[in-house]
Parts: sequence; structure tokens; C-alpha cells
Amino acid sequence: VQLQASGGGLVQAEGSLRLSCAASGRTFSTYNMGWFRQAPGKEREFVVGVRWSGGITYGAASVKDRFTISRDNAKDTVYLQMNSLKPEDTAVYYCAAQKDADWYSSTWYRQGPIDYWGQGTQVTVSS
Repeated sequence: VQLQASGGGLVQAEGSLRLSCAASGRTFSTYNMGWFRQAPGKEREFVVGVRWSGGITYGAASVKDRFTISRDNAKDTVYLQMNSLKPEDTAVYYCAAQKDADWYSSTWYRQGPIDYWGQGTQVTVSS
């Protein structure tokens, strides 16, 4: 599976962006998909994940009411809709894919095991 993330860019505070992560391969629907981010000088952080069955787990409480993850298995794509963006959301955003056989309850928070990572897309929020 190869993951191609896109949709990042520069946006003003309170603006919106939608990130996309397109996956190659014919088994996308069986993978759990997640979004992570890494801000300059900080460790990578789990943002939100969706299991193959649709169950959603949010990472930081600060994004729960502003970010929405969705997946379109027909298009082999997972999306991250980000609203009311804040300067602290500035980071490189990565999508990730995990075989469901590797999933356990803390998998997102422990950031693994992850089978595939996308290349990252930069999101910059100006104040």
C-alpha cells in the first residue's frame, strides 16, 4: 500500500482545510487509517483514526470538535476535514495505514504498529 497525502497549505486562523490521503492497492477497506501531525520541534502526535469498520478515535481533545475524519472505500481515500484552524495546528500532517490484525486498544496513542506512512503534507495556520 502506498499513501499519498494532499490538501495542505497556508490558511488564516479560523479557516478550513480538507486533507486527503489516497491509497493504492486493493485492500484499503480492510485497513485502519489514521492522521498524525508533527509540529516544528515537537514529537509526532496522534490526531484521529478510523478503523476499517468505521470506529473513530480522537487524539488531542483540542481537535475533537473541529476535525472530522472520514473514509471513502470506493475511492480508497481517507479525509481529514479541519475547521476553525488555530496557529497551534500548524504541523506536517501524515496519514497512516494499519492492518486490522495489528490493531489493539492503544494502537493510535502508541502510534503503532503502523504498516504504511504517507509522505506528509504541510499545514500552516497564520494568526
